Amino acid sequence: MANKRYRQANREALITLGLYLLFFLWWTLFAFGLGSGDPDEYSYIIGLPAWFFFSCVLGYPAIALLLWLVVRRFFVEMPLDPDGGKEDR
Repeated sequence: MANKRYRQANREALITLGLYLLFFLWWTLFAFGLGSGDPDEYSYIIGLPAWFFFSCVLGYPAIALLLWLVVRRFFVEMPLDPDGGKEDR
């Protein structure tokens, strides 16, 4: 049983790191990609610079929804104590 739990925990850790890397790349590419030009030439969305809107305003809810979907689909609730959640009484 322990080996199965370790494999699942490692899988969840790798998924988490991958999603963090995705969010970091999303934020970095939009923030530095769209925001690296002359501020006088920025485009605006609802009064905010496009780089800020896509990296911060849109990025956070998008990654939060993706995280919710991934946790619901790939993460497993399991006991972490050595006896698998069974107590002798």
